[in-house]
Amino acid sequence: MLRALVVIDVQESFRQRPIWAANSNPKIVEQVRLLTEAFRATGDLVVWVLHTEPGTGTVFDPALGLVRLMDGLEPAPGEPVLHKTSHNAFTTTNLQQVLTGEGIREVAVCGIRTEQCVETTARVAADLGYQVTFVTDATATNPIEHPDAAPGRPLAEILADPRTLIADEVVARTEYVLAGRFATIRTVAELTAG
Repeated sequence: MLRALVVIDVQESFRQRPIWAANSNPKIVEQVRLLTEAFRATGDLVVWVLHTEPGTGTVFDPALGLVRLMDGLEPAPGEPVLHKTSHNAFTTTNLQQVLTGEGIREVAVCGIRTEQCVETTARVAADLGYQVTFVTDATATNPIEHPDAAPGRPLAEILADPRTLIADEVVARTEYVLAGRFATIRTVAELTAG
């Protein structure tokens, strides 16, 4: 085993936010499931990572019961499930030790949010010397409001604001900055073909 799939933050917490209605990939669970099945079939490692913010009272507070994989996803016996409190999956977990212990040299990353936790994990993994594949259509994100936008606006207002970055722009930007620098960009179909 030289390869691992790192599934980042595909958790119920995100579905509880109003902005989820505008997410870039409504089929993320299906895409991640296809990837996990393909990696398992070849004997490669699958690692699950969940974001947690204990004591905050937000959707990421484990006390609320939302820090769990989205319905349709389940770790197989022996697959690590790590809990992080930072954006990337390495800093506040033992992910690097898990990968090193298994002899992993290549990682494929997918999950939620494309430009935040998944991109940040890809960058750190590249800095640590892993060969990184960013599975772009197995990530999801949402529109990003302008930094000067008033907080708490309804979704319709966010989407109508010309300063809002739409989700497709966020995904494209992430692909641009990662490709050839930190990761190879691939699709689920490319990684699951024959």
